[in-house]
Amino acid sequence: MTELPPVRIVRGTPDDDEVAALIAGLAAAQQPDAEPTAPAPRSAWRRGTTRAGESFGRTPDGWRWSVR
Repeated sequence: MTELPPVRIVRGTPDDDEVAALIAGLAAAQQPDAEPTAPAPRSAWRRGTTRAGESFGRTPDGWRWSVR
């Protein structure tokens, strides 16, 4: 592991929790970025579209049109 440069608090009097949060943030910033993962495909139940690709929309009687 590479050695991190020393941290010096210039102003204020942080408590132990604040210093720990600062150190955790600096350590996380030193980690290499993870490869982004592709989002999971959406379920047909959550898509909100018909088989033809038409959306029913959010209308008061949209549920009626969803069964046709």
